[in-house]
Amino acid sequence: MTTALKVRFRVDFGSRCSIGIGKVELLEGIARTGSLSCAAREMQMSYRRAWLLLEDMNISFDSPVSRASVGGRGGGGVVLTPFGTRLVAGYRHLESRLPPLAGACLEEVGHHAKAGSSKRTIRTASIKRKSPARTR
Repeated sequence: MTTALKVRFRVDFGSRCSIGIGKVELLEGIARTGSLSCAAREMQMSYRRAWLLLEDMNISFDSPVSRASVGGRGGGGVVLTPFGTRLVAGYRHLESRLPPLAGACLEEVGHHAKAGSSKRTIRTASIKRKSPARTR
């Protein structure tokens, strides 16, 4: 391919929940730091947003992805559960296998991509629909 291929994806588990790169990076940050606030700071994300994402993951599966401990002498913290660790590992494994597959499926199309054409702003027209006529 003449242009670099990058694959971004999200995995939907039916209509129950989904996991993508943002949630995975949050879980990896928690595993690395032992702290939700540190993981959120590293991602330049608000603590509230990080807490909501983590809570969503914890209630979306029948096993939680993390376990929190309350303060004390050393303060509280958050750790990944074995299930959370397997979730991250499974996502990263899938991520490592997708680029070769995408390359094989899109090799011919990739030759047609213009160099430097990514991240361009494309103007789109707004379509205004007429409201239905009122009946009197």
